[in-house]
Amino acid sequence: MAKDARSSNAYRSLQANAVDQEYDNGYLRIYSTPTTRPAGPDTAITDQVLLAELRFAADAVASEVNGVLTFAAITADPSANATGTAGFARALKADGVTALRDYSVGTVDANVILPTLSIVAATEVAVSSMTETVAAASAQ
Repeated sequence: MAKDARSSNAYRSLQANAVDQEYDNGYLRIYSTPTTRPAGPDTAITDQVLLAELRFAADAVASEVNGVLTFAAITADPSANATGTAGFARALKADGVTALRDYSVGTVDANVILPTLSIVAATEVAVSSMTETVAAASAQ
């Protein structure tokens, strides 16, 4: 039989609460993807262009319910680094080096919700909302 682990809401909450402080005072970097999105946060940024860098709050996660993290207001980037179309976002710890997760970006139905995916250099970039869901099941 194939591996098939399934978690209760209580277990998912434990997992979420175990990592939420890692985001405190960290960074959310938004990149364009001229070719492809990296395989994950352990994969180096290559030709992806840094469009904007925002900051998580001192208490980055506002709430957690059944494994769903809802992030507190994220400090906007007052002056975008470059012009392009947002392709994904990467969260880093406060050290600005340690990557935590990569996220989808969009105007609806994404982890990181932006007012628009079109980012223009030297203009403000703000996040409307951000959530993360700990998986209920996995092949582990």
